[in-house]
Amino acid sequence: MSSFWIRSWSQLFAELSGQELRWLVSSGPHPSMVARRRAAAIGSRVVLIATLLAVITPMWIVVDMLTLPWPAWWGIGVGRLFATLGFAAVVIACNRPERPVEGHRLLAVLVAIPIVFYIFSYFFLDRYNLVGPAESVIVSFGFIPFVLVAGLAVFPLTVTESAFYVLGIFAVQAVATLAQPAVDPVHVAVQFWLLAVIALVAVLAGLSQLAFLIALTRDEIRDGLTDAFSRRAGEELLELQFALALRRDAPVALAFIDVDRIGRIHEHYGQESADRILAETIRRLRGRLRTTDVLARWDGEEFILIMPNTQAEQAVAALERVRQGGFGTRPDGRRITASFGIAERIQDGAAGWRELVRIADRRVYSARRGGRDRIVADN
Repeated sequence: MSSFWIRSWSQLFAELSGQELRWLVSSGPHPSMVARRRAAAIGSRVVLIATLLAVITPMWIVVDMLTLPWPAWWGIGVGRLFATLGFAAVVIACNRPERPVEGHRLLAVLVAIPIVFYIFSYFFLDRYNLVGPAESVIVSFGFIPFVLVAGLAVFPLTVTESAFYVLGIFAVQAVATLAQPAVDPVHVAVQFWLLAVIALVAVLAGLSQLAFLIALTRDEIRDGLTDAFSRRAGEELLELQFALALRRDAPVALAFIDVDRIGRIHEHYGQESADRILAETIRRLRGRLRTTDVLARWDGEEFILIMPNTQAEQAVAALERVRQGGFGTRPDGRRITASFGIAERIQDGAAGWRELVRIADRRVYSARRGGRDRIVADN
């Protein structure tokens, strides 16, 4: 049975790898690139919906005035105005979140505002014996939980996150149902069945959005030939690691790596051979790196290696082992080699990550000019 569900899950999100499928369940293992883009997506959708609700909510006061008696519409109108202020506050407070927790904080507030209004309106109007059009307005308030659950489909949420919001809304609906003086079991069963169906569709829609975002981010941040990070992703990750190192006053080393004479292989043996050798070289290189190291393709045969919490001498020792291990052979049987230029934030007094790149770039140029197949870590 479990294999059936795993196979169905894989077929439903066929564009994702096995590891990426696990990212649909929980946000814990999400890479920083996925987490930042997902937080931004959640934030933008929160702003869009909050803006829409801030405009629509006060308009319903006119309907309340036409259908409810004066004491009732006045109280509900005040509640709508407070809800409108809440939606407006969400829009003002949203400053493009970069962490999922920031996006979820905004989403939680967005969901909480109509829930609070729903509970308030339910118990406030319960004191009035309303019939006719007024009764229809009261019935319309009962659709709020259904709208909230359906609205979750707009957000790229994991299974765990969706379950948190759905169960919360179910709990509110259960409280409202139990508070009724007379409960029709059939009517309640139909309500919760419909709510469950809508929740299932909303969760699948949110997972589809998340899967698309993961696949899109993967294609954007990965180099297709070597599977190293792309230059854009490398810049983002280097900026992030430099900021973390600065905040903690910790070292961060950057190595500029140039695979020697790939251009000559291209000239003599063609593009296909050059690509194959470059891919094999980087595969061997990645196999000797730590899990915390980040490799990105910078330009052509040039790569950068980000080494968090690593001093210059530690980076030199690690890359010397990598260099001594070799990278395979060229079509003519000669060894494939690489040149390395190393810079470190504290030792080189780099004020920013771009300066760190310039220092490492200058040193890899010195390594090439000095005969290649060597490491340069000072001026």
